[in-house]
Order: sequence, then structure tokens, then C-alpha cells
Amino acid sequence: MPGRCFAGAHEMVAGLAIPCGAMTDRSVVLVSVHGPDRPGITASLMEVLSATGADIYDVEQIVVRGRLTLNVLVGVPGERATIRDLLLFGWDNDLHLEFEVLDEAPSPTHSMAIVTLIGVAVGPVEFGAVAAAVAGGGGNIERIYRLSKYPVVSYELVISSGDLDEIRAGLVEAAAGLPIDVAIQPDGLLRRAKRIMVMDVDSTLVEDEVIDLLADEAGVGDRVAGLTAAAMAGEIDFEQSLRRRVEMLEGLDEAALARVADKISLTKGARTFIRTVKRLGMVTAVVSAGFSQFTDAVAEELGIEYSLSNTLEVVDGRLTGRLSEEIVDGAAKARFLRSVAEAEGVPLSQVVAVGDGANDLEMLAAAGLGIAFNAKSVVSDSADAALTVPYLDAILFLMGVRREHVDAADAGDADFDQQALIDVPGTPPI
Repeated sequence: MPGRCFAGAHEMVAGLAIPCGAMTDRSVVLVSVHGPDRPGITASLMEVLSATGADIYDVEQIVVRGRLTLNVLVGVPGERATIRDLLLFGWDNDLHLEFEVLDEAPSPTHSMAIVTLIGVAVGPVEFGAVAAAVAGGGGNIERIYRLSKYPVVSYELVISSGDLDEIRAGLVEAAAGLPIDVAIQPDGLLRRAKRIMVMDVDSTLVEDEVIDLLADEAGVGDRVAGLTAAAMAGEIDFEQSLRRRVEMLEGLDEAALARVADKISLTKGARTFIRTVKRLGMVTAVVSAGFSQFTDAVAEELGIEYSLSNTLEVVDGRLTGRLSEEIVDGAAKARFLRSVAEAEGVPLSQVVAVGDGANDLEMLAAAGLGIAFNAKSVVSDSADAALTVPYLDAILFLMGVRREHVDAADAGDADFDQQALIDVPGTPPI
């Protein structure tokens, strides 16, 4: 029986101290359940609530290492039978239950955003810096999910309220001092409705700058590499620098092109990345200031639908030092992205673009989500999100894809060649 109440006192309900007067004829109570998980706990809890005539307003559950945390917001009758029965349920199932009587007014609706945290290792220092940046901008962390534990560790934080610009500035500052990547995006349908993926090739889809490999074959590697680096950093005019570099390749024979093709390496995680976005139904495209003699072969190998790049002019089996068609520069990349979107009938807001050099800036700006991948600072500072980890499939985590879903899709594909997993390093850690 409930104890007698007086001002400032608590009454006892089945051994539970509840502030006097807190519960009315129909009270809103947050029930928090903790303990070892096993099948049937949630079903049994719902049976108890149903039998006592309780209403359910909200439910959230998570299991970490076999330990259950289940929160249920309920409307309970005033005679306390629900509380007593829930306590018995907890006792019978070796669970700990906590109760809190809440205001009946529904929680106000807040604008939501997603913060993605990625790192080779993510510990309390990294998490603390990100959490402090969110709080510093007036935001509140509502939920945290782990997206992956290999090849990088990544988490998704759902945040509410706050000034997104201020939070973003704090996250940039936090990431600058730690070995992590952090991105923030408004939550909503557009984030989950990307339909086209457009990628740069050199130093993005592949690890190499192909023109530098060609220059090594021609004996002018150092001279060309310096121009390439300056052009990618936006320090010199891109078109002029490209023409100067191609001129230095004059006389190189087609056998050298074959040798360079054999040296090109896909970026770690590239196969996983392309395979997964195609499973998501996305159209894929590559656009490159590199050369069609190489990019078209990469696109065909990976099943990429659209490809655009420069073409080295070849006469009598040797390079002439010229390009045979209109040059693919930054403006051309952006035009190509728009043309693919138009051909597919997809708005630009549903296009993702990935690149690393200054000639990718216009393309990244045109896309709904522009991602700088191991990019020069001029690109990272301007993109919607930036990654510094060496795995292309880490982009999936910015899109909210969980690693376990990627692996499950691979495991369930009868036609999937397990050798395709060679670009996924290491064994998943605990």
C-alpha cells in the first residue's frame, strides 16, 4: 500500500520512492530497463504494459556487448499497478528498472543534424573534443551509433538544436588538432536520397597521378611532378600546366603506356566502395584531367557507367605531346556532373562528388554533397566534408552506411568473388 504523503516527502510504491503528488490519474513515466539481454525481454515487457492498460509514447533500445538498455515512455494509470507489475517483471528477469515521472507536455521539436566521427582509433580524447564542440555551439547529442570498426572506426552522432555554423567551426578546430575526420550535415530526406556518385580518378579512385608515372617513363619525372603538385594546390593555371606537362611526354611510345597501366593501383577500399554504392542503386561516374587510355579501362573494370577524361594524341605509335580533344579542366568537370544528373533525371541535391585537387572545386560545389578525399588544403577548406584516412570506402560512413551492412551484402551475394575483399585491410578489431 502507498505510504502516507506530506509536503516534500515521498510515497512508497512497491518499494519505489516517488515524490508525493507526482503521479496523477494518468502519469507520464520514463521506464529505464538495464541488464543482461536475451530474446523475449521486450515482448514480455510489452505484455506487462498491455495488461495494466499503459500507453506507449516512445521506445528506444540498444544492446552493447550483451547488455540491454531499454527506455520506454509510458502513460500509466494512477493506481500504481503498472509500477508494481514492472518491478516484479524486473525481479523475475534479473533486470534493474528505474522510473522517472515526467511532465505531460510533449518534448519540443528541434532541428536535427548528423555529426560523423572517423578515425583509425577513436578514444575518450577524440570523443570528448567532438562532444565539447557540439556543446560549445549549443547542440545536444541525442543518439550515438557505431558505423564501423574497420578499416577505420566511425560513429554517427545525432544532434539537436544549436548553431550549425558554430558547431562546424568547433569541429574543424577539434579535427585540426587530432588524427580524426569530422563532418556535420543537416539530417533529412536529402541526406538519405543520394542517387549519383561522381569521382575524380587520379589520387582519388586510384592512388597514383598517372601523368607523373608517364613522366617517369619519359625521364622528366621531377619536372612534371612539381607542376602537378602546384596545379593540384591551385597555385598555377591548370590548363596551361597540363599542356606543358603533356608536351614533355612527346615521343613516348605506346609500350610505355602499357607499362604505366600495369603500375596503376586502385585506392584501398575502392572496389568495396563502388560495389556498395551500386548496390544502393546509385549511378556512378568518373571524370578526370587524366587520360582516357587509362580511366576508361578503370571504369570498365569497376562497372562505372559514365567516364570523361582527356585523350593523349598518338601518331604512329608515339605520343605527339598534345591532347586530341578539348581539355577537361575544372569547369568541364562541373559541366560533366550536371550533364550526368540531367541525363539521369536527378536533381543536383542528390549528387555526391569526390575529389582531391583544385580542379575539382567547381564539381564539388555543384554537387549536393562535395567530399574532399585526402585533398589539398584549398579543397578541404571548401568542401562540405573532408576525409584524410586512406580508405575510399570510408565515404560510405559519411552517407550513414554501416560496415556490417556492407559485409552482410557481400556475404549474401552468391556471385561475389571473395578476392574482391583484398582491399579491406586487417581483421576487424573488437
